[in-house]
Amino acid sequence: MTTSLFLDEPPSGPTPTDYDAANTKLYLRLLDAEAQGASWAEVVETIFGISVSAEPERAERVHRSHLARAKWMTKNGYGGLLAGRAN
Repeated sequence: MTTSLFLDEPPSGPTPTDYDAANTKLYLRLLDAEAQGASWAEVVETIFGISVSAEPERAERVHRSHLARAKWMTKNGYGGLLAGRAN
């Protein structure tokens, strides 16, 4: 994931954003990894390119916040993206 730009914490507004639309694949990868029982540390290093040993707090924050947004998108956000309501 090191070739893509990402925020340490995705936007958390009530509607999908352009960031969400641009990171749909990332969100799906996070959800797949969780469903397969992958270690969060391995996931954050693989997907985001963040070293857990070098930046433990940042690595945990990035993983936690993006996984939470991915879960939100599955329940609330994708309908808005399909309707063209990304901000």
